[in-house]
Amino acid sequence: MNQVKTEAPTTFKLKALSRDGIEGALSKADQYRLLNQPKLAESICLDVLDVDKANHKAKVILLLALTDQFAQSLSVAAKHANDLANSLQDEYSKLYYTGIIRERMGTAMLNSGNPGSNFDAYEWYIEAMDFFEKAQPFAPPYNNDAILRWNTCARIIMQYDLKERPFENFPSLE
Repeated sequence: MNQVKTEAPTTFKLKALSRDGIEGALSKADQYRLLNQPKLAESICLDVLDVDKANHKAKVILLLALTDQFAQSLSVAAKHANDLANSLQDEYSKLYYTGIIRERMGTAMLNSGNPGSNFDAYEWYIEAMDFFEKAQPFAPPYNNDAILRWNTCARIIMQYDLKERPFENFPSLE
């Protein structure tokens, strides 16, 4: 009888980037996101963060790359993205990118086709709008990004006629 041999997964010692190469690497990560290759962008950002743990740009690109993957792995990517948002340097970034996460979770739900997902999408978009509204007072001058995102969420809700989950009346146990 043939026995299936199970081995531990192979591990590698990852190679470190040079500090001088960080900006070029982040430029590539941005390009990979635009080419719809978020795993490559994620890997590059992790390499940058191994060298510079506080790199704001790497955290933002990584957060966005994770949200690009919500359709494949919502729960793991969402937790990591939320942790990154909470570690960002300023209040505006924390609130704005938390809103982005919620907006993209709404989009993932809207596109999932699962029963009831339209109610979930509505809830995520409403949460996103709340974060965008909270971010706006902290926005740098002439930065309307939070307003633009708030309006996008509102338009999606209206376009798809998304509604709050209906309250279901359960019979009283009395």
